[in-house]
Amino acid sequence: MTDRVTMREMTNKPVLHNVRILDFTWVLAGPYASRLLADFGAEVIKVQPLVSTEDDDAFSRGYYNTWNRNKLGITLNLNMPEGIALVKKLVSISDAVMENFTPHVMSNWGLDYPELKKIRPDIIMVSMSVMGRQSYYNGYGPTVHALSGMTGLMSLNGRPVGPGFSYADLVAGLYASLSLLEALEHRRRRGRGRHIDLSEVDIMKEVLKEKEPPLAVNSVYRCKDEDRWCAITVDTEGAWRGLKRAMGNPAWAEDSEFATPDERISHKEELDRLMGAWAGERTTEELLSLLRQNGVAAGIIQDAADLACDPQLKERGFYASSGGTPFTDASPVRMGDIEMEYREAPFPGRDNAYVYGELLGLSKKEIEDLKTKGVI
Repeated sequence: MTDRVTMREMTNKPVLHNVRILDFTWVLAGPYASRLLADFGAEVIKVQPLVSTEDDDAFSRGYYNTWNRNKLGITLNLNMPEGIALVKKLVSISDAVMENFTPHVMSNWGLDYPELKKIRPDIIMVSMSVMGRQSYYNGYGPTVHALSGMTGLMSLNGRPVGPGFSYADLVAGLYASLSLLEALEHRRRRGRGRHIDLSEVDIMKEVLKEKEPPLAVNSVYRCKDEDRWCAITVDTEGAWRGLKRAMGNPAWAEDSEFATPDERISHKEELDRLMGAWAGERTTEELLSLLRQNGVAAGIIQDAADLACDPQLKERGFYASSGGTPFTDASPVRMGDIEMEYREAPFPGRDNAYVYGELLGLSKKEIEDLKTKGVI
């Protein structure tokens, strides 16, 4: 890793402070993966085109800021030989390269793993795509949902609808960041880099392969409050007894059709009707209190307004800000006494002077010449 330091010097520094990543990722899956690493101190250098491809509206700015915080931003024209030469110089001082293009893109630039390995033999490269580097199939999260079978598992009135957001991209980002950490540890022990080839479809098939056992009580129930719901799960006989206590031990709960898990599953429709009637007579707070007091897993279905005011999230410092600008979330992981920092996502080229000047050692004149030529 770059800039190795002693254990004493590492005290209270972010765990990845001596890792540098050259980041070509875009949209969501890749930027989320590199953001996870940047949050824990990795120096992530985000490579962007000279002319921003981001839409300039409130939603797009919020989306970009959410997934690209804590990164450095440089602009670079990869359609010019000078731009490719600068990438290769940056590779020589980086620990890893991340990209989530269609598989042929990096090779078209002459920046695929065999070429990068010539520059730095122990370089680690993470490539993310829809179906892996053997396929040129391209697409986004909903494409992955469909190909992996996830869309078919989620339907409304018989019509496949999927999860409604790019869930696959977030899962793929977790896999990518974890695999890069594993590769860094492997290099530390063995001195060798590697190319990590991730298929989002493969990842989602892995996630979806396990099926939950059927449960008689595993649903949401409308409460007395207007348009408020509570999720309730009963997965053991102890939880079933707790549910009966919470409901005041109604006589119907002792009927033979509810005596065993299998019987309750066979009569699930009737059980849901009875539970729905019971839940509908109580507010969400009353219902949640009764269930939790009796050891039943339950939770209020929260909306955005609820989450913004959630006292538990506030207590844990889940919402972070920088310079008065709020972020959607902080890292959910706490690292002892290491204080997390959150910096705004870079506008294109914000860190050109640092990366090209300090890291690569280019003079001010050389940087100005590159600007004039349209390279940076």
